[in-house]
Amino acid sequence: MTARLDAQIGFLKEADKLKSVLRASRLISGERRENSAEHSWHIMLHALVLADQAGPGVQIDRVLRMLLLHDIVEIDAGDAPIHGNPDHEEMARKEAAAARRLFGLLPNDQAQAFRTLWEEFEAAVTPDAKFAKAIDRFQVPVINLENGGGTWQDYEVTLDQLDARVGVPIRRGAPGLWDWLRPRLLAFFARRDGTA
Repeated sequence: MTARLDAQIGFLKEADKLKSVLRASRLISGERRENSAEHSWHIMLHALVLADQAGPGVQIDRVLRMLLLHDIVEIDAGDAPIHGNPDHEEMARKEAAAARRLFGLLPNDQAQAFRTLWEEFEAAVTPDAKFAKAIDRFQVPVINLENGGGTWQDYEVTLDQLDARVGVPIRRGAPGLWDWLRPRLLAFFARRDGTA
């Protein structure tokens, strides 16, 4: 039992490093960038509050577990902003290696269970994973709408890019959220581009 507990505590201590991984996105206040641990907590709260937007059969408890674990690989791989231009294949390799190392710190049963949930989220094929991915993509646009565009200006993001990179997964997993968000994006970009 001591070895199991030592492994679990070791993983938890390593997971604390997620608090030091800064994301490109800023807080609604704009005062600073959010860290990946804050992002994970905030999207879990989004999933819990917006659970009525999930499709039939979605198990919110599984979605919450996915969202809790989904960015832990950033401890090793770093954050890859959705509107940046990372090498996606290289990032996938880094994240897979990080998942092996980080989840491998846990006892075998937990390591396998957590890694399976992480892989399910990444694949975004199951109803639970589609909803989790939709929530993950929903949070930052809401923040950027509140803080005057935030990172959209830094990355010169267009409405077409948002439709493709954010709209597609949100529509797949939570179409009602996209129906709410899309008109607000249209209004923001019309004002920003001077077409309103």
